[in-house]
Amino acid sequence: MTQTEWVLKAAQRKWITPLDAYLGCGCLRLAARILDLKRDGHAVTKKMVHKNGKVFAAYRVRNKNGR
Repeated sequence: MTQTEWVLKAAQRKWITPLDAYLGCGCLRLAARILDLKRDGHAVTKKMVHKNGKVFAAYRVRNKNGR
């Protein structure tokens, strides 16, 4: 399974962060994989997370039925 495939499957289930991507498939460039998904036509939602004095992005891919 490619990193992009892993990110797609994970982001369809829950919000994923760079740490999730690193631990799940060794992806160090989550934003680049998200861009790949957007270019393939997937609807991606991004939110900024503030935790322990850090700020980072979390992503979710909406399924074709809008969820």
